[in-house]
Amino acid sequence: MAAAVRRRLFEAADQLGYVPDASAQTLKQRTSRAIGVVVSDLSDSFYAQVVVGVEQTLRDAGYQVVLVTDNKDSAQEVTVARTFLALRTPGVIITPVGSEATTLLRLQGVTVVEVDRQLAQDGCDAVILDNEQAAIDAMSHILALGHERIALLTVGTDWTSDAGRQWGYRTALERAGLPFDDALVVKAAPHDSESLIERRIRDLLGQPGLTAIFAANNVLTVRAWRVLHRAGLRLPDDMSLVGFDDVAWMDMVTPGITVVAQPAVDLGRRAASLLLRRMESRDLPPAVERLHAGLVVRGSTGPPRKPR
Repeated sequence: MAAAVRRRLFEAADQLGYVPDASAQTLKQRTSRAIGVVVSDLSDSFYAQVVVGVEQTLRDAGYQVVLVTDNKDSAQEVTVARTFLALRTPGVIITPVGSEATTLLRLQGVTVVEVDRQLAQDGCDAVILDNEQAAIDAMSHILALGHERIALLTVGTDWTSDAGRQWGYRTALERAGLPFDDALVVKAAPHDSESLIERRIRDLLGQPGLTAIFAANNVLTVRAWRVLHRAGLRLPDDMSLVGFDDVAWMDMVTPGITVVAQPAVDLGRRAASLLLRRMESRDLPPAVERLHAGLVVRGSTGPPRKPR
């Protein structure tokens, strides 16, 4: 088609308000320019930042993002996967809560990249954090200040993110020659209520000799901060607190919260880049990228209080 004719056709389409039928194009091409993104919790700022990185990278490559949440439910995750199959989505980026959805998608020829967690049963591209080392770094900071009785707030799953942080906690204690005490560990379930989690943290404060808390995600960090604040305990004089995920409120309170800062946006960017590479070259061996977190030291940590 001549350039002048093509230009006149586009001008006429603009005047008429014509929009191409994406469904018809998808049927004709048997694929689409939409990439599925599944996250566990849209209200969690960590996942929002991951999506920012994904969307930026895919937009630059000419793709659109279809974003949904599985609400940390594996059955719902499979339902979402079936929806993406119906939409003929060529690729999906997922923060998995199970392996079934990834398996279903890949069996149907859809490119999948897991991000934040790695749960696929076979070789699947993934971008994850070095969670064990991140927890070791956080614990090493607390231990260096002189704390010995340190509580862990975590989520009781076998997901690589939660399991890695738990192993990091135990590894740091072992390296310091300190015993692991199960009484100092609170393992929340993914769907526990705020009130239940905060009650368990309040109970934890009664443990003898407790001087520091390591909260292994941003939701548990805010729960711990609220419990300590309501109990009238001062940071770091009465209790030290280290959190996970550097969300906005953590440097807005006084004192600011010492925190493991995940590169959330970069996790999303790297996952999108792996997806694009895999869609172009399906014969490449599976790639797993492990990113490193940084520790941001603020005023919520200090030496343990001296006995009166």
